[in-house]
Amino acid sequence: MATVPPDTRAAKVTEQQEQRWQLFSDTFSPERQPDIPATAKKQILHLWGASEFSWAVCSTSPNVLTALLHSGLLHRSLSEGEMEEELAQLLAESDSEEILMSQLRQFRKKHLLRIIFRDLNRLAPMTETTADISIMADTCIQQSYNWLHDDCCKQLGTPTPHQKMTILGMGKLGAGELNLSSDIDLIFCYPEKGETRGAKRVLTNQEFFTRLGQRLIRVLDATTAEGFVFRVDMRLRPYGQSGALALSYSAMEQYYQDQGRDWERYAMIKARVITGGEAANELMQMLHPFVFRRYIDFSAITALRDMKRMIQQEVARRSIYNNIKLGHGGIREIEFIVQSFQLIHGGRDRSLQVRALLTCLDHLENSGYLPQHVCMELREANEFLRNVEHALQAWKDKQTQTLPSHPDEQFRLALAMGFTGWDDFVTELDRHRNNVDRHFSAIVSEAEDTQDDESHPVADWDTFWNTRLDKEEEVALLNKMGFLNPDETHRRLTTLRDGKVLKTVRRQSAERISQFMPCLLKAVLREENPDQALQRLLTIVEAVLRRTAYLMLLIENPGALEHLVSLCSASPWITEQVARHPALLDEFLNLGNLYTPPEKAQLEDELRQQLAHIPEDDLEIQMESLRYFRMAHMLRVAAAQVVGKMPLMKESDYLTWTAETILCAVQDIAQHQLTSRHGSPGYKSDEPKPGFLIVGYGKLGGIELGPGSDLDLVFIHNSNPNAMTAGERQLDNSMFFTRLGQRIVHMLSTSTMSGQLYEVDMRLRPSGNSGLLVSSLTAFEKYQQKEAWTWEHQALVRARCVAGSPELAKQFETVRAETLSQPRDLTKLQKEVREMRHKMVKSLGTKSTRGGTLPTSWTANSPFHLKHDHGGIVDIEFIVQFAVLAWSHTHPALTRWTDNIRILEELADAKLVSVEHVQQLSEAYKVYRKTLHRQALQNLGSQVSGDQMHSNRKTIISFWNMLLDDEILY
Repeated sequence: MATVPPDTRAAKVTEQQEQRWQLFSDTFSPERQPDIPATAKKQILHLWGASEFSWAVCSTSPNVLTALLHSGLLHRSLSEGEMEEELAQLLAESDSEEILMSQLRQFRKKHLLRIIFRDLNRLAPMTETTADISIMADTCIQQSYNWLHDDCCKQLGTPTPHQKMTILGMGKLGAGELNLSSDIDLIFCYPEKGETRGAKRVLTNQEFFTRLGQRLIRVLDATTAEGFVFRVDMRLRPYGQSGALALSYSAMEQYYQDQGRDWERYAMIKARVITGGEAANELMQMLHPFVFRRYIDFSAITALRDMKRMIQQEVARRSIYNNIKLGHGGIREIEFIVQSFQLIHGGRDRSLQVRALLTCLDHLENSGYLPQHVCMELREANEFLRNVEHALQAWKDKQTQTLPSHPDEQFRLALAMGFTGWDDFVTELDRHRNNVDRHFSAIVSEAEDTQDDESHPVADWDTFWNTRLDKEEEVALLNKMGFLNPDETHRRLTTLRDGKVLKTVRRQSAERISQFMPCLLKAVLREENPDQALQRLLTIVEAVLRRTAYLMLLIENPGALEHLVSLCSASPWITEQVARHPALLDEFLNLGNLYTPPEKAQLEDELRQQLAHIPEDDLEIQMESLRYFRMAHMLRVAAAQVVGKMPLMKESDYLTWTAETILCAVQDIAQHQLTSRHGSPGYKSDEPKPGFLIVGYGKLGGIELGPGSDLDLVFIHNSNPNAMTAGERQLDNSMFFTRLGQRIVHMLSTSTMSGQLYEVDMRLRPSGNSGLLVSSLTAFEKYQQKEAWTWEHQALVRARCVAGSPELAKQFETVRAETLSQPRDLTKLQKEVREMRHKMVKSLGTKSTRGGTLPTSWTANSPFHLKHDHGGIVDIEFIVQFAVLAWSHTHPALTRWTDNIRILEELADAKLVSVEHVQQLSEAYKVYRKTLHRQALQNLGSQVSGDQMHSNRKTIISFWNMLLDDEILY
């Protein structure tokens, strides 16, 4: 075919446009010529040059265009409900199905012309175009259904119990993203089985709704002389084309529970209720667990990969490379990328449980699932490709996504897209498609070759696990590959492989385990003690035998498996936590975060985002989210400690910040619940606004939390106890804050399926367990000044405000400083501190030190309790507390801090303790605490062999005797 210069084609288009303008004008008499501004004329000519459909409408029904123009609808967006109101008025006088069908088609013709005009002239963004078409579809479906339902009830009787049909919009309709000539994918269902009443013949509800559905399809889909409304596709319903047209809710639930396939989960992400009222919410709740698993669902990857392969094979088989939806880098690949993240992560991350593609893409970017530049390229590609799709379909109102092959049509498409020629258009199109194809290939890539090195090929392990060699051969293989105790390892492996439990799991689960175990056997051989590593990892495998989607995470992420094996090999505590809470495996996906402690502001933001997607009244899910948050960050601390990437002080900071972040969230949740029920605490205009304060004592107050530490808490309020809350169900302020405290303790300490948040100790409150759970600040101050024991003032040294009212926190700090700064009799203080310390050693220390003396020789047989024995952590803490109580009345800076290290530094600065002694005490304290943390990760107690800490103990006891005038032997 001879090449036609672009200028010639442009001239032909211009000539045709002018001819059409003349023909359009000739349809009106001279005195009735429409007054069309020059700008509007230019837009109309562009419309006719790019859309044969639009010219056909305007040439046969010119008044449609002029009415739209004069009403202003071509140059403004529709307001909410405007389309629905217009169609309702149009159908008000419809007294037959034929009139209903005619009115719907006229309505569609008018609004499709309006939408195409605004789209091709770029008067509306792509998202408005898709939203308008979706609203038009919703409106036509809803109002047709209402008309037909009433008519069916007159003819066939009324379903009982009283109910209406639920129509689910699927695909682009469900997402509100229809294109100009989209099919609409629908599913029909109804709440309950039953029978009709009020007609001669009784029908089952299923028969009634099937007939209603058939009529609705005909009204929308049938092509008459006036065209059609929407082509209806019912193939996404249960059992597809062979299934019943309408099913009850219970039948729907049963189908998806027993037979729902992975592609149906993929489709159901976009399901949206179009008709059905409140009852339809029940259906969506039933279907929610089918779509979104409660865990990170890496089982979806295999299905997604199969779907990806099918897409690529279909493209090759049908030679549809020029299809901008199905071809490489097309619209479907963008949808696939986004929905793969929804299937995998949507169960845990509610922000991904959305239908609209662009909304979900924003969440993927904001939550770090995809890099910013990837999301930007996908957004740009989606907009460009959808605009191309609309331009293709606007040409003749046909459902097509295939690029034209004829040069004249190519030129018109380029013009419609704002390009001067086809080559420029194709260059830009290829740029977007190549970006999409690159990301599509990367995000759900094919599994890497499982051969990682010549010495440990997967094939051998696959043979071991799946072929069943003779016992001698299997043991020999284990020995050859490097296991230290092949007989015991073989016994452990075959107990799992040949045991009853594995034979009772689903076929899919068994296949995943068969795929995973060779990978695991390879991975553990990299460890110094592969037998121990394998034994620990098998506890995790056994914990997820019926939830093997977790194993897919590790199969798909070899780096995650490698780090999991390394950490479990080093720490039985980590093994235990992951086995109890397999959802923690998700943390191994981002190894950068695993070993990098966040700042407190980042922790607060992370938890706020997690809780923001949970309904405020769903306490169970809130509590589970809080528990996962804590476990995830505990795991990060443990992982960083195992690999030596986190100093002791940073570790304690991280654990303390995590606890404070959780306490703030728990208080907010509990206070919101109480306030919504009882109103806010009351106060007079001359009184301060009532506040609530959580004070942390002990390790929390001292910013020294370790793995597994409990929380020593005290609750304080500053309200008028005689005032009442402002809600309908009034409480006095004291009762309000008491209940607030009770709820906080309940949320922290209640055991859910994920365990406790924290063990809470409230015994340090005024009067201990016999005292009020929540004290007023006035009562707290009075108690501290007049009734508190010396050991309670010692505890106050480590008291710190961790959550609650900032104003009340300042008042508390004043009370604390004044209490600690009271002048004291040093001899009496020494005596009371000594006596309390000796009581603790007697009741909590090891047997060898309970008599108050220490053995003169240190051996591995003389255990040392790092915390409670003489020369241990508590001695250092008591030394610091004694110093604060003894000298802060003349050195108020001692009350500034609550952690032992900084108080010791203040003592040195004030020259109350020598720099040498402070350094010795500080170093010993850090060594003890680091050892305690390490012991915790090994699931060991607080005792070590006595000879380990001989030098530190001797130094501490010597200083204790000197400062406290004591006679502890060493």
